[in-house]
Amino acid sequence: MRLVLLGPPGAGKGTQAALLSEKLNVPHISTGDLFRANIGEGTPLGIEAKQYMDAGELVPTEVTARMVESRLQEPDAAEGFLLDGFPRTVEQAQILAGLLENSGHALDGVLNFRVDEDVVVERMLARGRADDNEETIRTRLRVYRDETAPLIDHYGDAIINIEAEGEVEEINARVLKALGK
Repeated sequence: MRLVLLGPPGAGKGTQAALLSEKLNVPHISTGDLFRANIGEGTPLGIEAKQYMDAGELVPTEVTARMVESRLQEPDAAEGFLLDGFPRTVEQAQILAGLLENSGHALDGVLNFRVDEDVVVERMLARGRADDNEETIRTRLRVYRDETAPLIDHYGDAIINIEAEGEVEEINARVLKALGK
């Protein structure tokens, strides 16, 4: 299965991706993990990304896309993947479509984890991270709505909406049922 995971910060994408990765036997590919791995290993892409990050800038789409492309070519992703954090924009979605088309594949679906913003704020505050305060969280949610939410329209019929409130196991059962598993 080749799936993209969408949803606001705090929707539980990472938690669900870890469970789904095991159950579907495909890797969870998180752009955050890709950045950390490439930077930690000192790869040319990691060095390039770190320069932007150290300057307080966003890593350009082209650099991120090259990291994703490289990761999708690894043997464990041959039969599928769960892609988390890419695409974030319609432009990135078009790049991903091109990468998949070049390898003779297409997405099987786009999981859209839906959760009330107040629930997200509660979840994220409960994590107790120093950079998680209500104002920061609400700003991140606004950025998500503005930049990533248009992907929902872009993907149209490929969207599989998942109600992401409740216990982890309940949500996971909803996902598996929606995927016909």
